[in-house]
Amino acid sequence: MYRHLLVPLDGGELSQHAVEASIGLARKLDASITALIVEPPAPPPQIGHGAGGFVRRMEAHDREIQAHAERVFEAFGAQADRAGVPFDGFYARSNRIADAILAAAQERGCDLIVMATHVHGLFDELLAASNTKRVMARSRLPLLVLH
Repeated sequence: MYRHLLVPLDGGELSQHAVEASIGLARKLDASITALIVEPPAPPPQIGHGAGGFVRRMEAHDREIQAHAERVFEAFGAQADRAGVPFDGFYARSNRIADAILAAAQERGCDLIVMATHVHGLFDELLAASNTKRVMARSRLPLLVLH
């Protein structure tokens, strides 16, 4: 059935739900998991600030992204390991989260995308779930949406 799950995360509270559900599913399917964190690139330089300051901010931003991803992947990987589920994780930089998710699924050979989302009203539906909707509308792969 499904052999390789892609699990996009942001490291927030809802991510833990995706971690637990995807590990349980992967274990039942004898599948592997690839976790993905998509972070925005460093913000553009501000007017009046020199190139050196921008480079330092960009380097600091990159270190923060990498440290955040490593913490999330370390915890996810430990849980997957305890369940006997093969796991790997990587992060990407993009302002276009849905595009990055779809590209990662294709590049990594995934056959199911597992995403957690919460929708508590119209405003959340329009904003918070928009990446899930974009992935759903454009993916050629099945998408499991966890609420």
